[in-house]
Amino acid sequence: MTFRQVTGAGGVALMAWGTWLLLQQPEPWRIALWLGGAVVLHDALIAPLVFAVAALTAAAGVRLGGVPRAALIVAGSLTAIALPALLRPGAAANPTVLPLDYPRNWLLAMAAIAVLTAAYLGTRAWLRRAGRRP
Repeated sequence: MTFRQVTGAGGVALMAWGTWLLLQQPEPWRIALWLGGAVVLHDALIAPLVFAVAALTAAAGVRLGGVPRAALIVAGSLTAIALPALLRPGAAANPTVLPLDYPRNWLLAMAAIAVLTAAYLGTRAWLRRAGRRP
């Protein structure tokens, strides 16, 4: 068997196991609805947004290399993970459930990503101008 066949068989086995676990739940339709919503959200919002950003940067003549592209991927991933806490409707009934200031912490993480990316790109440009290739 080739590597591709082995990984394909492993994927099919994991899908079967996931389906079995889904059917063991008391209300499997709710989980299936949530998963379907995630697919729709990705296809209707996230993927077109990423495409639009890529098209706009290409049209503006900006070439996003490895580090800026990686920074955008990290920022997008952190945003996707933090989205439920960012969109929560007001204060929770139990204050220990979400005790932190998630919007502020998300903004700090985005600022850290932007500052570190800019510092790396600035240092790289400075070294290039100074005649030392990074």
